[in-house]
Amino acid sequence: MITNDDLAAGLLAAVHDLDFGATADSLRGGAAVAQMPSLDLALVAFPSGAPPVWANVLVSRDHPRGVVARIGPDAGSVSNVSYVADQTNRELVSTAWLPDADWSTTRWLPLATRGGAAGATTASIDADADVDADTDDERFVVPYPASLLKLMVAVGVGIGVDAGVISYADAWSFAGRSRSVADWCEDMITISGNDSTSAMVALLHQRRLLGPERNVLHARFDALGLHLLRINNTQADGGWGNAAGAGVGQIHMSAWDTTRLLWLLDPDAPAAPWRGAQPILSAAARDPLLGWLRDQALHEILSSTVLAGVPGWVAGMPAQLPARWIDASGAA
Repeated sequence: MITNDDLAAGLLAAVHDLDFGATADSLRGGAAVAQMPSLDLALVAFPSGAPPVWANVLVSRDHPRGVVARIGPDAGSVSNVSYVADQTNRELVSTAWLPDADWSTTRWLPLATRGGAAGATTASIDADADVDADTDDERFVVPYPASLLKLMVAVGVGIGVDAGVISYADAWSFAGRSRSVADWCEDMITISGNDSTSAMVALLHQRRLLGPERNVLHARFDALGLHLLRINNTQADGGWGNAAGAGVGQIHMSAWDTTRLLWLLDPDAPAAPWRGAQPILSAAARDPLLGWLRDQALHEILSSTVLAGVPGWVAGMPAQLPARWIDASGAA
């Protein structure tokens, strides 16, 4: 029977076999990256007739051979990693991943991992110093989650549905368009629509679920032990990117907490064992979200289904492309 250690070893071996350190960098004219890219990989499996097994491995320029996250038997928070925020400069440009970025001179902002402050604090730590002199924690810079943040926004809408302040059938107007909340959410998840995301962020502000003084999403994530799911500094007009003062360094999703969020959303998964774990949404709020996730169209990164037939195609993780995205000729 596979164990957590077996799963972690397999994940690390897969990373080593793919040689991410040889990744071509367009900012270096196609030469290999100057530093090992950062990867945060988490997986949980539910074997039939056996307890769940899980693993989280993290790779970065600090840890090019990888670190196995220490997770207790209750599948709770990672205990041997200190997470720090991504960085932007005064022009709000992401800087940590530039070819000449010098992490040894960077003042990193630590992230709360076991409750407490929502997002980065005002304190900072030296890049080359121990994160905590009293622990053996390893530093990991949490990369900007990009469009993965849309999952948090969709969960926020579901929380509003359960609270009775949002209905999926509600009409919501944004940027000159009026559509149902369900239609906005569907585009946000299935085709990763940025305008739809802005519409839903504006809705969450208007219904007082997001905002500088009241962030219901963070309170809910904290209650569930998901302290590294954060969507800070979004704006009432729907702004959620760097230009709005959010984006890089303000929005965080560790792989392990994202995996545990999906665990809580899976009605067929066994009960999650960590303290405070419980279903995050009712069936009425959850089931439409699961339908949109099943219908997502962008099978072009981890899964390469949508690219089948393109010259140079490389098989990714097996995934079935929903029929709605396939035309009469069979092309995606």
